[in-house]
Amino acid sequence: MNFQDKVNAIRARHEELLTRKNVRKEWGNGIYDKYEHPILTAEHTPLEWRYDFCEQDNPYLMQRIMINAAFNSGAIKIDGKYLLVVRVEGADRKSFFAVAESPNGIDNFRFWDEPITMPEAPILSPEGQVIGTDDATNIYDMRLTQHEDGWIYGLFCAERHDDALPGDLSAATATCGIARTHDLKTWERLPDLKAQCQQRNVCLHPEFVYTDENGKIVNGETTNCKCSYALYTRPQDGFIDAGSGGGIGWALIDDMTHAEIKEEKIINARRYHTIMEVKNGEGPHPIKTARGWLHLAHGVRGCASGLRYVLYMYMTSLEDPTRVIAQPGGYFLVPEGYEYIGDVMNVAFANGWIADGEPVNGLHQDDEKVFIYYASSDTRMHVAESTIGQLIDYCMNTPADGYRTGKSVESIMALIAKNKKR
Repeated sequence: MNFQDKVNAIRARHEELLTRKNVRKEWGNGIYDKYEHPILTAEHTPLEWRYDFCEQDNPYLMQRIMINAAFNSGAIKIDGKYLLVVRVEGADRKSFFAVAESPNGIDNFRFWDEPITMPEAPILSPEGQVIGTDDATNIYDMRLTQHEDGWIYGLFCAERHDDALPGDLSAATATCGIARTHDLKTWERLPDLKAQCQQRNVCLHPEFVYTDENGKIVNGETTNCKCSYALYTRPQDGFIDAGSGGGIGWALIDDMTHAEIKEEKIINARRYHTIMEVKNGEGPHPIKTARGWLHLAHGVRGCASGLRYVLYMYMTSLEDPTRVIAQPGGYFLVPEGYEYIGDVMNVAFANGWIADGEPVNGLHQDDEKVFIYYASSDTRMHVAESTIGQLIDYCMNTPADGYRTGKSVESIMALIAKNKKR
C-alpha cells in the first residue's frame, strides 16, 4: 500500500468512528439510560493533530503527536449544538482543552479544527495592572457556566509544581483557573482564584446571590442587598488529600475578575464509611427546577485497589441553595464493564450535563431530557440520558444513607413490606 492509500485508509477508518450511531443500552435502572459506545476517545481527535501528512517529512506515516485520552468534559448547548469542552491528554501527560460538537448530544461528536489556546493567568499589581503571567504546568477539568451576567465562565484546575518542596518532583499545588468567553473560541483569562487552601474542583453557580446586611440569602425584593457570585468549592490541604477539607463548600465572591474567597462554609460534608469519606466535589453547576436545585457530584472512598470515584446526587432549596433538602444514599452512577478499565481504574467523573429544554420562568421542566456527560477511568467520555422528573423523583424518594447497617436493612425491609401489600 502506497503512502496516499494509507492516508485514505486512516481517514476512512476515522470517519467510520466519528459517524458511528450510538445505541441505548437495554435494561437500565429506571433512573437513567446508558449508551453502548463512548462518545469521545483519544481516537476521535482530529488526524491533523496527530499525523504529519507530508510524505517527504513522514514517509512511515507515524503519529508525530500521540493522544492518550479524552475525558472530563464541561458541557453547554448553544444555538442548538451540543458542545463539550474536553480535557484532552497527550502522551506527554499534558492536558489541554478542545471543543467537540454534536448535532444530537449522543453521537457524531466532532472536535473543532483546533484546540483551545488558553491564555496564561495574569499577575496583577496592587493597582490592578497586569505585570506578568503565572504559567501553569497543566490545566484540566473545566466546568462551564452560562451566568446571568452574560458571560460563559470556565473554571478549571491549574496545576503547578510546589516550589516549597524543590526536591520532590511529585509535589504539586492546585488552584482554580478562571476564564470567560461568549463563543468558546475567544477566551479572556482572569486571575486565578485566591484562597487560603488548595482548590482543585470549583464550580460557579449560574445566578447572582443576594444577601442582607446579616449575610442571609434574600429572595424577592433585593434593594439594598449585596449582589455576589457564588462558588461551589472543594477545600483541601494538599494536591491529592482533602485533609481538613470537609466536603463541598460555598463561597460568595464580589468580583470574578478579582475572585477571592474570604469566607467559606461546607454545605455537603464528607462522612465516615460512605461513598464520599475521602473527598467529594461538585460536578457541573446545578440545574434549577420547581422543586429545588439538582446537583451532581463525585464522591471518593478508599478500597483495596486504590481510590474509587463514583457519582452521586443531592438537591438544595430554591430559597437557600446552601440548604440540602434531599440526598439519596449511596452512589448514582459507577463505572461498569469496560468503563472500569483505563489509565486510572475504577473512576466515574462528571463535570458537565445539559438540561435539554427551555426553562419556564427560569425553571427546568419535568419532561426535559438531561444528558449527563461522564468519563470513565480517566480515559474516555460517555453519555447517560434521563429527565428532570426522573432525577427529582430519584432524589426525593430514594432512602437517605442511615450511616450504619441496621438502617440500611430497615430501608430494605420497609420496601419489602410495601411490595407485599400489593
